[in-house]
Amino acid sequence: MSKKEYDTEIPPMNELRLRHLTVDEALPKLDLFLHDTYLAGLSQVRIIHGKGTGMLRETVRRVLGKHPLVKAFRAGDKWEGGEGVTIAEFTEK
Repeated sequence: MSKKEYDTEIPPMNELRLRHLTVDEALPKLDLFLHDTYLAGLSQVRIIHGKGTGMLRETVRRVLGKHPLVKAFRAGDKWEGGEGVTIAEFTEK
């Protein structure tokens, strides 16, 4: 049994887990997550895309770079998950 099959932990509201998803599966989840967390008043969020081939990470960061609600983004620090995580900061309301 893989971790994915039995991992039932609910992620924090400020975190989106996209690992094991394709780009096509991840993009609608990312967009909805950004809108919902922005409307909830969060100032920044954590997006877990994993390291893998880098395709999902690159796509997530490209979307964040153009997204009207995102002021800035960065790779996670080592203690945050490094290149497997992107931290996005929202614009002010």
